[in-house]
Amino acid sequence: MDYFSQSLISAIHLLFQFDPNIYFIIWTSLKISLIATLFASLVAIPLGMVMAINQFFAKKFLQQLLNTLMAMPTVMIGLILYGLLSRKGLFGHYALLYTENAIILGEICLILPIIINMTLTAVLATDPRLLTTLKSIGASQSQSLLPLFKELKFVFLAIIITGFGRAIGEVGAAMMLGGNIHGSTRTLTTAIALETSKGAFEMGLALGIALLCIAFIVNFLLQKISPS
Repeated sequence: MDYFSQSLISAIHLLFQFDPNIYFIIWTSLKISLIATLFASLVAIPLGMVMAINQFFAKKFLQQLLNTLMAMPTVMIGLILYGLLSRKGLFGHYALLYTENAIILGEICLILPIIINMTLTAVLATDPRLLTTLKSIGASQSQSLLPLFKELKFVFLAIIITGFGRAIGEVGAAMMLGGNIHGSTRTLTTAIALETSKGAFEMGLALGIALLCIAFIVNFLLQKISPS
């Protein structure tokens, strides 16, 4: 039996032994990513809808900026926030660096432009007769948002799940902002990087399998709610 096969069997054994360290890391990753996705969605979806139904100066520029932010390397996000949250930084007095809140903030910054852009695209792609009808009956901007939300609720749910999937797979900013502290800020991705660098390949593989299972569940949910 080769090295990888032996490591894979050992990794599966580790998962089924219900090692508290492994499952604490899984729980930490889920908690941080869920909170980040919730806050990002509460801001990004309404903002994306408002951007979509309004015509204003620099709208195209904002769309290009969102596209650029979507492609920004996560280490760049981590670097910027590290500078702001470090002791000498603008927000250093809040002592957020190397805490779960710092990772949450980093993941919010990561997925915010993704959710805004996807929401904007979804609203623009909807049946144009809906917006025309709402305007013809004299609906205000705020009154137009609720019918739009009801029309696209399953699309928005898919966008939220996509944002969560992106957040839980984040490693660059999580490493820089959380510090990969055992029992505190160690997430699945940062733990995989650490364990593999230490030579504990079986542990890294066990955590990788857990991450793959979460990714599978996320994609399964996406497939279920996507219109056939």
